[in-house]
Amino acid sequence: MAKEEAVNKKNDELKKLSNLSVRELMMEFRTSPDGLSSEDAEKRLDEFGENKVNVQKPKPWYRVLFESFMDPFIYVLAALLIVSALTKDFEAVLVMTTMILISAFIRFTQDFKAQKESLSLQNLVKHTSAVKRDGEIKERPMEDVVPGDIVYLSAGDMIPADGVLIWTKDLFVNQSSLTGESMPVEKFESDKVDVKVDEDTSAIDLNNLVFMGTDILSGQGEVIILRTGQDTFFGDIAKSASTARALTSFDRDLNRISKLLLKMVTVLFPVVFLINGLSKGDWTQAFFFAIAVAVGLTPEMLPMIVTSNLAKGSQTLAKKKVIVKELNAIQNLGSMTVLCTDKTGTITEDRVVLVEHVSPLGDSNQKVLDMAYLNSNYQTGWKNLMDHAIINYYETNPDKMITDKIEKIDEIPFDFSRRRLTVALKRDGHQLMITKGAVEEMAAICSSVEIDDEIVPLTDELIEQMSDVNRRMNEQGMRVITVAYKRDVHNTPTYAVSDESDMILVGFVGFLDPAKQSAVTAISSLHQHGVNVKVLTGDNEIVSRKVCRDVGIEVDKSYIGTDIDTMDDDELKQAVNEVQLFAKLNPMQKARIINTLKDQGETVGFMGDGINDAPALRAADVGISVDTAADITKEASSIILLEKSLVVLEDGVLEGRKVFKNMMKYIMITISSNFGNVFSVLVASAFLPFLPMLSIQLLIQNLVYDISQLAMPWDNVDEEQIMKPVRFDIKNLLHFTLFIGPISSIFDIITFAVMWFVIGANTVAQQSVFQSGWFLVGLFTQTLVVHVIRTEKIPFIQSIASPPMLIMSSLAIGSGLFIILFEPLRQAFDFGALPSEYWIWLIGISFSYLVLQQLIKKIYIKKYHEWI
Repeated sequence: MAKEEAVNKKNDELKKLSNLSVRELMMEFRTSPDGLSSEDAEKRLDEFGENKVNVQKPKPWYRVLFESFMDPFIYVLAALLIVSALTKDFEAVLVMTTMILISAFIRFTQDFKAQKESLSLQNLVKHTSAVKRDGEIKERPMEDVVPGDIVYLSAGDMIPADGVLIWTKDLFVNQSSLTGESMPVEKFESDKVDVKVDEDTSAIDLNNLVFMGTDILSGQGEVIILRTGQDTFFGDIAKSASTARALTSFDRDLNRISKLLLKMVTVLFPVVFLINGLSKGDWTQAFFFAIAVAVGLTPEMLPMIVTSNLAKGSQTLAKKKVIVKELNAIQNLGSMTVLCTDKTGTITEDRVVLVEHVSPLGDSNQKVLDMAYLNSNYQTGWKNLMDHAIINYYETNPDKMITDKIEKIDEIPFDFSRRRLTVALKRDGHQLMITKGAVEEMAAICSSVEIDDEIVPLTDELIEQMSDVNRRMNEQGMRVITVAYKRDVHNTPTYAVSDESDMILVGFVGFLDPAKQSAVTAISSLHQHGVNVKVLTGDNEIVSRKVCRDVGIEVDKSYIGTDIDTMDDDELKQAVNEVQLFAKLNPMQKARIINTLKDQGETVGFMGDGINDAPALRAADVGISVDTAADITKEASSIILLEKSLVVLEDGVLEGRKVFKNMMKYIMITISSNFGNVFSVLVASAFLPFLPMLSIQLLIQNLVYDISQLAMPWDNVDEEQIMKPVRFDIKNLLHFTLFIGPISSIFDIITFAVMWFVIGANTVAQQSVFQSGWFLVGLFTQTLVVHVIRTEKIPFIQSIASPPMLIMSSLAIGSGLFIILFEPLRQAFDFGALPSEYWIWLIGISFSYLVLQQLIKKIYIKKYHEWI
């Protein structure tokens, strides 16, 4: 709220300054027509600081390394490691240290590599400006510009800071980076424009103010600098872009899992410790065993599995021209339920094309276009996008080219008050005056119209018919200009504004920034995959409506920026749920809409490339930009596309879902299985005269299993599993754990019974045999059940794991057999030799376990209508 008040205060101050005369401005800023003195400029540089915008810098390697250890599960392992070290359980210390270092190293490698691959932030303000000081205009570094400086502007210049114009000549400014509006804006000095300021007016909309981050397309001007560096509008946006990104849904999900596990460890550790201490009498061994159980309950390889999944996803996306700056963004893509996107260049071609050229009654008319071409081609001023569209039409259609001998006589340049431009030509021995401009202003100078080569007076009926034509074109999202002419106004070669009267209206020309065909397919696919697409743009509402319809976004209702400002939080919540299009938005309004969506539990992505998009990109769960975007925008993004296309983004969404599904396989399988094992340990501890497994044996079992799961990032994912957004649900995890976990306990207890009653390992002397038997059953079932749970289908028949998964599962089982069968290793870990009859029971128990899990899976899906 304080930040919004500061921005509003700055906006109000600029509006007040825009109303001052040049003399008053110079008095306010203690400057003169000769500019500041060098001495005064130096003092102000010390006072206000360099004209720079501070943004985030790439993290040094040591910080990335340090943050690689900042993970909840590493915290758990580290705490248990410290306890083990204090109690001199060095075998456990070695195993847990190995787990921590491997996990952190992989995460560091991937994070640092991703940062190097991403486009590093460039200094936006490293050009020079023509600054007048001591009465002399001299090129100076932009960093040295201070409030009160007088800066001379010309075509191609970047505007160094926020200021008010004191002189202009045909000055056109590109403000698209701030406003999202693709058309240039003409600016005027204060003395030539009637500045009307009300509460709803933004300083950016005033025609005598210019702003840092924009640039001059044509013309010249002089400006008194009002605000520099962080105090500019650009600085406000940079602050929003440079603040740390709020916790994303992915971060929150991992935090929930860690809290749940810590609670389970807190409860189970003392229970296991007390039961074994009281029943066995060996409190030291009971303590070590309780630590091993706590480690077994923790999915200690989760940081490694998560990072490997994300790294694999980033490598896949890199091949599709996508740079992933923040690895977590891949998972957030998979969780994304709402995609908010800018319009220009994302769902449109980012170019103005000629669409229609019609008579006053709406019929196609080549003469209208010919007249417009003569006007655009022979003007000497700045040619706008519509001029280029008209000229391009003739260049690509040479058969339409006008071949008459034409001589230019005069020109009446465009200005903001008239909003039209006139050229006078000599053609076929006659002087031809052609004017084109905005519909309303052109209507005021026309007294007749040309219909079917006949000139007729302009009547109320014709005015109504022409209004209908304009309305139709506007509703289709076109920018419309009117074309009119007069012949032989006079014989002199000089024309004036007074000659723009009693003209003959020949027709209208319509232009459109067309929708991308690829966007139609991509948006349809996103909708099919459960992603709601909303358009947040600074552009015109009517144009945006048409483009939305063209790409398949239904727009029954829309809101503009001023509507958003009048809404309280509850009203905005309702609006963002109901409406797909928000137009004429400023940067903070975009960010507010995104935060409102997030507050309602949505995972929000935002795609944009303008400076005005930076706050929204930073607010979103996943910010998406392109490599041609402003540097501040790329810094605020977590994903950068090398191709500005929703098709590429769609690939990212599906890849994100695959990454998420593979992570959830490990999390849910491991937690539920470990939970079942802990329950089995509690049962065994209560009835057995010895430990069901030694602490080192339990740690080795976990390590072998976890290493086998390193192939999970390369596993296949069923297409049905990525048809809708994937979200972590703590309730689903609890349901899954309580539903699936006890099944492993049932078979553990069956294994205990077989080892006790059938194998005869029922004395303290035979405990090593008992422990060997449970070690192999636990490793076999835990490794193989992954193939059942990884899919909703029938494993090995309807859905087969990837080759890496099959290989690693085989190696895990082989490693377990090698440990038990290779005598030196068996003795090193205190295992006993197993009798021949055990192996039949091992196969039978493992197979029965998999079959029952498949049946339970079907029941679970029928009950909860979901799976991992």
